[in-house]
This record gives sequence, structure tokens and C-alpha cells, in this order.
Amino acid sequence: MTRTLQELRDLIDATDKELLALLNRRAGFAAEVGEIKKLDGSPVYRPEREAQVIHGLQQANLGPIKDASVAHIWREIMSACRSLEAPQRVAYLGPAGTFSELAALQFFGTSIEHVPCANFDEVFHATTAGSADFGVVPVENNTEGVVTRTLDLFLNSPLHIIGETSFLVRHHLLRLSNSLDNIEVVLAHPQALAQCQGWLSQHLPKAERRAVSSNAEGARLAAGNPNWAGIASERAGSEFGLHVVAHAIQDDAFNRTRFAVVCLPQTQPMPAASGKDCISLIVSVPNKPGAVHDLLIPLKKHGVSMTRFESRPARSGQWEYFFYIDLVGHPSTPHVAAALQELQGLCAFYKMLGSYAVCD
Repeated sequence: MTRTLQELRDLIDATDKELLALLNRRAGFAAEVGEIKKLDGSPVYRPEREAQVIHGLQQANLGPIKDASVAHIWREIMSACRSLEAPQRVAYLGPAGTFSELAALQFFGTSIEHVPCANFDEVFHATTAGSADFGVVPVENNTEGVVTRTLDLFLNSPLHIIGETSFLVRHHLLRLSNSLDNIEVVLAHPQALAQCQGWLSQHLPKAERRAVSSNAEGARLAAGNPNWAGIASERAGSEFGLHVVAHAIQDDAFNRTRFAVVCLPQTQPMPAASGKDCISLIVSVPNKPGAVHDLLIPLKKHGVSMTRFESRPARSGQWEYFFYIDLVGHPSTPHVAAALQELQGLCAFYKMLGSYAVCD
């Protein structure tokens, strides 16, 4: 017998009440876990544990809800439960509406205390000084490459990486009026301007391209001048009351940015192995023939894969370089530990930035 619309609505309402009761029951258990953690000094946030919970639920999911939706729903549930133990203060490049803020919300869920910062240096400073528990910073984009300022800040920072997140970035042209006419200035972060240069050259060839500290800051400034436009997210457009004049103007349709989640080791120690981990390093080698080649030998010997290798000038004025390396695995794994020990012995400088679960 086919149910009526009202009968289905009644069933949904009853199910929602059951879900609410179960969620509050789960929150009670989480609060008990928080009390135990206070007694033994364990960190409130365990990214590898949350990754395991989500993965287990996705494995058990029979549908029709998609696995990606399961991850999103449970990340919010865990964020709400975690905030009952202690709300996380998270620093990111502000103001509201930046992609860094979206990355923070994607990683931690929405139950956080926001700490927007004027630039990447402030994100590192706020997290180091303790005014934020965690920081979220971009590290690389598949179109423009690494975010060099972030890599430079890692070199002398006590912060380490405890997680990562990434997503497809959609750049939109935002303006007070819903028209492309009479746009004199386009404002955005330098990375966004570079990622949209083809579209801008074709559609707004006479407009000045002005770099600002963040895309959301460009949107904020565009809200104060009818002849200016910003490149930013839809969230930034809503935040500052702007029209989306042109959607998805990035030159690469698969424009993806990767973000690192950082904190002090005493705030959150290195996460335990999740089974799908990455190790990030900074190294330099003696200035002698074959030194860089020799770095690869321990990795091959012990079967450790390298997924990233970037060089940055050491600023010593002597043409020396630091190398930023990502490896597959976790330091607790014997063959990885052996490779790292041998690798360190070959380096003039060696720093492990962190080991953390890789996002899907």
C-alpha cells in the first residue's frame, strides 16, 4: 500500500526525533571521553581516530546516502561533540569567506572558534603564541605550484603538520552590480589572479589586476567601490553582499588546492598511523656532486615512495637550497623508520614537518 505524503512526513519527523536522541546519547559518551582525557592529559582532538571512524562508517554504508555525504555528516557530528569537550580555536587567512576558512571548516567542522588573520605569517604567529590551537594554511595548488611563503615559514617554525585537506577551488567574479561593464580594477590574492589570467585577458583586458592579502579581502574592498570587482568564493560574495557576475573563471577546471593543518607538538602530538599516511620533510645536503641523488638511495633501498620534491633557495647568498619532500608512510613503520634514519645521516639539515593521514 502506497503511503500518503502526510504519513511519510510523520515517519520522517519520528525518525528525526530518534536521531536527535541518539546524537545526544553519543554526545554524552563523548563528554565522558573528554573527562577521561582530562585525567590522563590526552589531547581532545585525535585526527587519525576521526579518520578511522569515518572510514569505518563508509565501509558499512549500504546507501542510498553517498560516502562523501557520510563523511560530511559525521565530521559535523564529531565537531559538535568535540566542542562539548573543548572548542578548538582555529587560525586561517581571513577575513570571512576565504578558501582557507572553507578548508578549516571542511577539516574541523563548523563547531570551532574562528581566528581570522591578515596573512600567513599571522596564522603561524597566532598558533605558535597560543591564541589559536590550530592553524590552516595552503601549501600547494595543482595549477600554480607550491605556496612559497608557507614553505618558508615552516623552516624556522616550531609548528608541525597534523593533518591535511584539499578541494576543488572555484573562483567567481564578484561585484556590487550584476554586470561586467565598467570594471576598472579586479582584486584578489596573487595566486587567484594567476589562476584566472586567461579569463581576465579575454573578458577584462583593460582592467587593472590588483593583488591583495586574500580573495575575501578583495571582495570586501569591491563592496566599497562600484567599479571594482573581486575574485573569491560564493561564500565571500554572500558575506559582503556582492553579485556573482561570472562563475568559475579559473583557467583550470580541476583547480585543486591542498591545505596543511598545523599546531604545536604539545597541543597535538604526531597522530598515530592511520594506514594511509604522509611524511613531510625539509632537508638540505652538502654542496658536493651527487648529493641530491644520494638522498634517493635510502628510499629505494627500503621501498619508500616519494610524492613531492620541491626546492627553495636557502637565502644564504651561496646558491644553497632546501628541499621539501613528501613520503608515503608513517615513522612508526620499521622500513620507513630505517629509510628516515639513513636519509638524516646524508643531510646537512633535516627537519620532519609532520606525519599525518592523507585526505581522499
